[in-house]
Amino acid sequence: QVRLVESGGQLVQAGGSLRLSCAASERTFSNYNIAWFRQAPGKEREFVTAISKTGRPIYYADSVKGRFSISRDNAKNVVYLQMNNLKPEDTARYYCVAEAEPGSRYEESDYWGQGTQVTVSS
Repeated sequence: QVRLVESGGQLVQAGGSLRLSCAASERTFSNYNIAWFRQAPGKEREFVTAISKTGRPIYYADSVKGRFSISRDNAKNVVYLQMNNLKPEDTARYYCVAEAEPGSRYEESDYWGQGTQVTVSS
């Protein structure tokens, strides 16, 4: 079991950058692949990016390729989402989630954080 806490969301102007963090207190954090999802009001939840337990990025949505970068520091029990060249359409609540079982769908995991709000003004 792992409990995740996101931070770093805030209001930023278009073209700006933010770094989100997803932290856990459990040492088992390093056993999990971790993903970021986002959801804007009135829109479906979007799978943004994911990283393997060893730190290899394994997925980027087309909408963020070249602008977002995922990384992790297992010694600190944290996964980062570096977001550059932000656009108003990136406005959403961002959630991190741990893959419950290898090969399982993130959406079915019980290990979701509460999210952090990112707002990009034009």
